[in-house]
Amino acid sequence: MATQKILTRDFVLCFFAQFAFSSVFFTLIPTIPIYLSRLGSTEAGIGILVGALSVSSLILRPLIGRALLKIPERNFMIAGTLLYAFSSIAYLIAKPFWPFLIVRILQGIGLAFFATASFTLVSRISPEAHRGQSISYFYLAINVAFALAPSFGVALMNFFDFHVLFIICTILSLGSLCITLKLEKREVDPLEKHSLQDQPFLSRVALPSAIMAFMGSMIWGAVTAFFPLHALNHGMANPGLFFAAMAITLIFGRALGGRILDLYPREKVIFPCLIAQIIAMIMLAFSTTLPMFILVAVIWGIGNSFFYPTLVAYTLDLAGPLRGPAIGTYMALSDFGAGMGSVIMGFIVHFTNYPIMFLCLAFTAIINLLYFHFVVRKREERYAHL
Repeated sequence: MATQKILTRDFVLCFFAQFAFSSVFFTLIPTIPIYLSRLGSTEAGIGILVGALSVSSLILRPLIGRALLKIPERNFMIAGTLLYAFSSIAYLIAKPFWPFLIVRILQGIGLAFFATASFTLVSRISPEAHRGQSISYFYLAINVAFALAPSFGVALMNFFDFHVLFIICTILSLGSLCITLKLEKREVDPLEKHSLQDQPFLSRVALPSAIMAFMGSMIWGAVTAFFPLHALNHGMANPGLFFAAMAITLIFGRALGGRILDLYPREKVIFPCLIAQIIAMIMLAFSTTLPMFILVAVIWGIGNSFFYPTLVAYTLDLAGPLRGPAIGTYMALSDFGAGMGSVIMGFIVHFTNYPIMFLCLAFTAIINLLYFHFVVRKREERYAHL
């Protein structure tokens, strides 16, 4: 069975290491903006500090991708968990703006190390015929963390304090390290080494999907940075419920529909995902109640449940044995989009309001749809006729 071929020992270990690692990331998503707001940071300052984690990965991701042609993925995963543990405990003493910014950058470096290597490792150990399904299953580690961690983080913040929150994040990072250390030590495929010097800084084959991930992640970055504050303004006691509803939708979509990625052409899966993103952002601009917020989370979750795994699978389809540089390029632009989304939309919300900002995000999704139809699709049609 396909599932038996996918769920190998290293896949399962990588899954749980990713879960623990992602739990730290998602625990901090709704809590860091509130933490900074209570310390007196402005919306623009919060946008910069939240986005710094993702922007710091922009240069590193492609470099790590190239390095993965020579250095085993396990080594980078270990380094990433160590940096995550250090930066999580450093939040206890770092105060806005500059000390906090440095810690965010360090955590961004840890994220770049771990995530680039973990996705590259999973793509390497997964059967090619079930690549889409395998990536969809692996994304579940992130989705389950996304379902549990934001509400968990807000609960820690409300019932204890931010010191306890950051200590728990440190413990989770060390847990990810312990699991990573159990991964099999693998040598790099010699076929991947030989053409390292011929590789450009960014993988050209990954650029179309990476650009789409950039625009999709701009939406993600802005919503994760500013929805908690918007929700609190409308009386939502725990903004983590929004992210939990979205994550549950992602879990069901990817668990039950993972095989769709291998049954249909990538392009046919992407189009409805983009439509769902547009609808969700338009609705969010006019939502003020908990039921509406939850409905938006479900629609957005449906769109995202296949969008990112499909883009990763599409990238790997074109990359051949040079998986590291392709994944590095894809994740660099994806991270950059998340960072720029919070920064740009931070300034927009500062000079306008939250509904206008969410409509700007809907417009971003429309641009992504036009790019997909007129550039990516047309490019594939030209290649098909060669």
